[in-house]
Amino acid sequence: QVQLVESGGGLVQPGGSLRLSCAASGSIFSINRMGWYRQAPGRQRELVAVITTGGSTNYADSVKGRFTISRDNAKNTVYLQMNSLNPEDTAVYYCIVDRTIRRYWGQGTQVTVSS
Repeated sequence: QVQLVESGGGLVQPGGSLRLSCAASGSIFSINRMGWYRQAPGRQRELVAVITTGGSTNYADSVKGRFTISRDNAKNTVYLQMNSLNPEDTAVYYCIVDRTIRRYWGQGTQVTVSS
């Protein structure tokens, strides 16, 4: 089993920034991809960004140029730096970890962008 602990969500004004963190523990050997999904009210869960062990990244078109994903393999932690936030970014953000053929999900952290 893999346990994921997310932190860094909250309320921010439009144009502001937040940094999400997600630390993995437990059976963390053979972890490949780490990343973030989000789900806004009334919408399907969607990919935000993922990063492989080697550092290859993939972003949703809606966040390219504003969000940056990174990871610290020594700490088994993935980060999501979110800049130029707008109200459309309001959602619950979920950390994911892919280990062999299984995907683990975090509990989610709320991000609210509002003035």
